[in-house]
Amino acid sequence: MRPLHFLLDLLYPSKCPFCGRVLERGEEGWCASCQEELPWTEPGDGKEVEGCDACLSPLWYRDGAREGMHRYKFGGGRGHAQLFGHLMAQCLGDRWAQPLDLITWAPLHPKRRKKRGYDQAELLARRVGELSGLPVAGTLEKVRATATQSQTGEDEARRANVQGAYRALPGLDLTGKRVALIDDVATSGATLSECAAALRQAGAASVVGLTFARAR
Repeated sequence: MRPLHFLLDLLYPSKCPFCGRVLERGEEGWCASCQEELPWTEPGDGKEVEGCDACLSPLWYRDGAREGMHRYKFGGGRGHAQLFGHLMAQCLGDRWAQPLDLITWAPLHPKRRKKRGYDQAELLARRVGELSGLPVAGTLEKVRATATQSQTGEDEARRANVQGAYRALPGLDLTGKRVALIDDVATSGATLSECAAALRQAGAASVVGLTFARAR
């Protein structure tokens, strides 16, 4: 290990994004305990989302997965996209056998992206594309600022919150394309459904949703 790296490790030790514990020697990216104890989904646990052929997620949105996502979105932990995207790419490869042409994401409204400094779904999409070898492109825009879905309440309110909030980019032609749509968390599925509808209006032949975690 080079002296500079050794010093940085002493000053800023790597921590597990899920539990926040300082990683021990031999642990990389996340701790051994979380690898075993995180709330993993099973292959048959797919969520039904209107407009999507399937909705896949490696984790349930609770316990360490919820804490990790909060660190990623609200704690400035943009580097967590590397590990989280890896888990998502692995889930996609294991549970979706049909060919895909493109990876895209459910975008933030420009004001929220500016405030946060990054679009968490875009970073996840780019990591999934890097690992899967599929092209990644922005296809959608959020044209109306909405309340945070996690603070909106019941499913009906969540659907109303995002209705008409997304549209395909001008001139977008996805005729016949098979698209993977990335978002961070699926709760009611309302955001994915709205985005999938816009993608299909642009000609997408199929849309599979892929999120880091989902609510039961």
